[in-house]
Amino acid sequence: MKTTKLIRGTLFAAVLAVFALGGCENLELYSIDAPDDLQSRIDSIAAVKASQSTGDTTYLDIATALVGAEDNSAAWWTAFSDYFVIPTNKLLSLTFINHGTGVNNWENWNLAVVNEVADRDADGYAEYFVLRSDAYGWEGKMVDQGYTFDLALLAHNYAEVSDNEDFWVDFRATMEGATVTLEIDHSASGNVFLTATAVGTNGTELVMTYQQPVSATEDIVAFLVADHSHFEMKEAYLIPSKVAVVEDQEAASITVTGAPEFVELGNEDFWQDAVATVTFADGSSAEVDTADVTFAVIPEMSALGEKTVLVAYSKTKQGKFGRAVSTYYTFEVTNPVASLEITSMPELTEYYFFGEDSVLFNTKGLVVTATYLDGTTGVLANSSLKFSKIPAVAGTQNAVISFEGAVSTVTVDCPITMTEGIARVGAVDFSTAWWGAHSEDFAVAAGESKTLTMYCYSEGLENWHSPVTILRASDLAEYAVVRMDNSGWGDGYASATATNDWDFDNLAPNIFGSRIVITVTNNGDNTADVNYDVTYANGETHFQNYEGITVDSSDLNCALTIELAYLVLVDVE
Repeated sequence: MKTTKLIRGTLFAAVLAVFALGGCENLELYSIDAPDDLQSRIDSIAAVKASQSTGDTTYLDIATALVGAEDNSAAWWTAFSDYFVIPTNKLLSLTFINHGTGVNNWENWNLAVVNEVADRDADGYAEYFVLRSDAYGWEGKMVDQGYTFDLALLAHNYAEVSDNEDFWVDFRATMEGATVTLEIDHSASGNVFLTATAVGTNGTELVMTYQQPVSATEDIVAFLVADHSHFEMKEAYLIPSKVAVVEDQEAASITVTGAPEFVELGNEDFWQDAVATVTFADGSSAEVDTADVTFAVIPEMSALGEKTVLVAYSKTKQGKFGRAVSTYYTFEVTNPVASLEITSMPELTEYYFFGEDSVLFNTKGLVVTATYLDGTTGVLANSSLKFSKIPAVAGTQNAVISFEGAVSTVTVDCPITMTEGIARVGAVDFSTAWWGAHSEDFAVAAGESKTLTMYCYSEGLENWHSPVTILRASDLAEYAVVRMDNSGWGDGYASATATNDWDFDNLAPNIFGSRIVITVTNNGDNTADVNYDVTYANGETHFQNYEGITVDSSDLNCALTIELAYLVLVDVE
């Protein structure tokens, strides 16, 4: 019986061997009749599987596997990853390979954390913050709800793991090809905790951390932004938050800004547009709702004279009642304002415009004196006045200055001379984002120069909110980009020599109304020079020069771009 079974098994194995040998000799007889869309079915099944929850981990499908052009040509805010929604009490983990130019620190990954209105073009879209890989960032419109970006809460080990005196040199080298993992933890406490770990191909590990308040109940959304960089997306998943409990923080101090300097007799509102900001024990700060502010001393508003308001706040960072902090401010109760007079004209009284958009009035240097009902006079703070826009019409136009008082509204006209230019770059409300507006391209022939004369109007927040010159070929391939404030980038910039005579502390406040003459010279030897001659509205002059920028002299064009400012060109020659 056992022998029979053994013989049968041997015969069966021999038959299998014959079929196997036949299959090797004539494979088409035994080929699989696979459907044409087999691979797409496999991918579909994999995508479904990836989106399923595995225990505490929910893997997310990645639709955009490559973010940004592989040649790192994607300009700022033009190439984005998928949107990744992070519910409260969840942690998003993103892993990708980072690539950048290696020229500038910021030309690597950038992260935007925004509200649940994720579509960047939708009404209501707002950013909590944008964070760069080089330990820099800024807040977005969610700051209006008290979600303030705080650079002091950002930490990194970039200098610690570098042997170079300028650790950014090693940072740029490590970031090229680095595997980056971002952990974005949306804590139920109403905070987001971010840890960015980049492991370079050289073995160096770079770690950066940041935390900031966000909504405790609404979803937040994260996405990557390229800036002359690109990313190979590898993995994305959600796990439970690692932050189980966040230690509450007591209020340490309170400040009041925007309080009125005077209030007319008959007006009981001594707070008006004031804003209270509380700093907590951990160093973070936030604007607080006026409803949570108490007034320990309420001034007597029925009598003239100086008054004092004592302001107190007694809630912790998480909104519980705790130790109170206080401050005070003073103001004067005056007689109602009867009339206004301009006793010192603003520094700038001649504006250039192009198009039909009315322009914003700049109050620098303006002094307005009020005459009260009792005949006395006093200088009004510009913060207590309202200013109309200036009509975009050539000739003398009026900026209307008004004071809305308890008795009536009084006004005075400030005459402004309006002159029409030949073109404009940027929006007159200073809303143009970086790389958001460009002039036309101007060809610069070998051995010749192109001179662009313009006036710049800027909010004056930063030195680089001023004209930027782009040198590029006819196909828009960039040689170099040079700013007015002694900074530039691009392959051609490496050979440039920059000189200037700026007082950088006073550059930004003086940009508004400056006359700027930019001369681009094609030297004919595959180099070009760019010269900025700047005259402030107060008559002070400065220069910024770039010499020896590498270009193709047979194909050189220049163009202008701007950020949070606008330009009015008046001459091109």
